[in-house]
Amino acid sequence: MKKSYFILIFTICLSLLSYAQNTVEEEIELYTKPANLYGTILCPDSNLGVVALIIPGSGPTDRDGNSAGMGKNNSLKYLAEDLAKQGIASLRIDKRGVGKSLSAMKSENELTFDVYIDDIINWGYKILNDRRFKKLVIIGHSEGSLVGMAATKELEKELNVLGYVSLAGAGYPIDEVIMKQLKTLPDSIQNNAKIIFEKLKNDEKIEKVDPNLISLFRPSIQNYMTSWVKLNPKELIKEVNAPILIVNGTTDIQVPIDNAEALHAANPKSEMVIVKGMNHVFKEAPVDREENIKTYTNPDLKNMPKLADSIVNFIKSNL
Repeated sequence: MKKSYFILIFTICLSLLSYAQNTVEEEIELYTKPANLYGTILCPDSNLGVVALIIPGSGPTDRDGNSAGMGKNNSLKYLAEDLAKQGIASLRIDKRGVGKSLSAMKSENELTFDVYIDDIINWGYKILNDRRFKKLVIIGHSEGSLVGMAATKELEKELNVLGYVSLAGAGYPIDEVIMKQLKTLPDSIQNNAKIIFEKLKNDEKIEKVDPNLISLFRPSIQNYMTSWVKLNPKELIKEVNAPILIVNGTTDIQVPIDNAEALHAANPKSEMVIVKGMNHVFKEAPVDREENIKTYTNPDLKNMPKLADSIVNFIKSNL
């Protein structure tokens, strides 16, 4: 029995060593202004010639899916590793102003949603210059879903885009999302917000902002909000010609599954996968908010296997 135990341990160690030896992790740099952007390529030796470009979500989220000052969940890192185990290479990136790309952040007045979209377009061209890769899959998480959607529409005009994957992506324009969040506030504040959104859609500047809404509409952020509010995910997804996979979890307390359903309805050619028990950071979690949020800062929790399996099946079915 003792001998069998050591044989088992040896087999497990050999398996882990084999995985490490057959997967290459390397840093990659994208030249841009005011400073360069950085990311990580994870490439298995037996890769299928496909590379997944993984786009982080909102806020100061880095290439591994972790937000500054919020603890680690490693959601995007584990996704890249799960894909590599099944022969899919990936590039995961630090957003401007985050991680090693900290110095690339533009000022609030200069930053627009289009900046993030252009970054993904440039990353797409960069990664397909690598001779190991022939086809590109764009995977956008949360806010990165909208960024990826817009970038895919442009990249597929000239590059071999095998598919687009939306992970917990919003199915509604940002003004609708925010107005829903403001429902508990007085009618006067809601009405002011509605008026401001209409003005932003018409490229108007708002000099005097309701103090209750200053964090949303302060003058320095209005260029960003103007570029964002004009993007309707239900309209954008109709313009994506590449195969589409939409994934959402049933216990996602940030982006409920009706968002996935809205995107799928807007483009019925898309494939939709709803993962039972998966939350916003791809972990198995209950609906209870407190328990759900605990998983956001637990790096020991791996992603639910069905996530990577669904993406790999989507990729292989479109090769």
